[in-house]
Amino acid sequence: MRGRDARRLAVFAGAALLALPAWGASGPADPARTAAPGSIGPAAQTGKTPMPELPSPYTPNYSRGAVPPAGGQPPDFAYGAYQKGQYVTAFREATKRIEANPKDAAAMTLLGELYNQGLGVKQDPVKAADWYRLAAAQNDASAMASLGLMALDGRGMPKDPKAGRRWLEQATAHGSPTAAYNLGLILIGTGATADEAAAAAQFRKASDAEIGPAQHDLGVLYLQGRGVPKDPSKAAELFRRGADNGDLASEVEYAILLFNGTGVTKDERAAARYFLHAASRGNAIAQNRVARLYAVGRGVAKNPVEAAAWNLAAAGQGLSDAWLDQTLSGLSADERSRAERLANERIEQR
Repeated sequence: MRGRDARRLAVFAGAALLALPAWGASGPADPARTAAPGSIGPAAQTGKTPMPELPSPYTPNYSRGAVPPAGGQPPDFAYGAYQKGQYVTAFREATKRIEANPKDAAAMTLLGELYNQGLGVKQDPVKAADWYRLAAAQNDASAMASLGLMALDGRGMPKDPKAGRRWLEQATAHGSPTAAYNLGLILIGTGATADEAAAAAQFRKASDAEIGPAQHDLGVLYLQGRGVPKDPSKAAELFRRGADNGDLASEVEYAILLFNGTGVTKDERAAARYFLHAASRGNAIAQNRVARLYAVGRGVAKNPVEAAAWNLAAAGQGLSDAWLDQTLSGLSADERSRAERLANERIEQR
């Protein structure tokens, strides 16, 4: 999976995941639909919506799939070594535990993780799936969730969407919030109105566990009134929580609501701070919005060089803005050179 896109969950790539709003933060905007000069309003999304980033067994150094024993148990040296990046030690300790207790589900899941990612051992999805199955037989929710993803992806086993969904449903029933989120994505991906409420219920389970992408997607449903009553205030709160949990799309959506005063008290300065943070993390829409803010001096002090630098950064990701190009066309050669240098520095830092 690393070779395809280690930082994103790709198993639902063909599922049309979530019909994000036209102003969605997850993809480039259509400059022809961008709001009036200096505004931060809706921008139409073009191209295929990228997957929300979600930690999974495919994420490098992911440590939430293998869960240590419940409180009151002896220290989990295997899991501790895994978290520290001591994968050979983790493999050895987990193996010793299974030799002592053939029903040690946490150790089985940990071995599945190590084989799945190729950490401390040669990567082997088939062996990973075998260990996950053994752990799932002991009702380990994390193992069930991993099996669901692997079945959906055809990794370590034949591709089987129905089996993948069943594993995710079992994992959700056993309390896995990431499984609930992925199950919600499947439901929303059907396009059936009847499934939207069910998807919202699954997103809520994951949201309550503070999974940022789930908070974002549930917020979108509240903003649009799909599967839940329309409620911009709840949407804003969910986006804020998602942003607090590091979800980039939530950060941008919350900034938009803050700037426009939708579902939350209008605060252009606070919105600018969120936009700037998201822009520094490489989000093209945030970079475009920051450029507009600097161009007109809203939420930040007017600064044409900063505006040009962020505009160049966004354009480098395919998000051009004719209004900004025209507004900043009067920069001197020195100012343009400074802007290009800043843009290049920011691109290199990503």
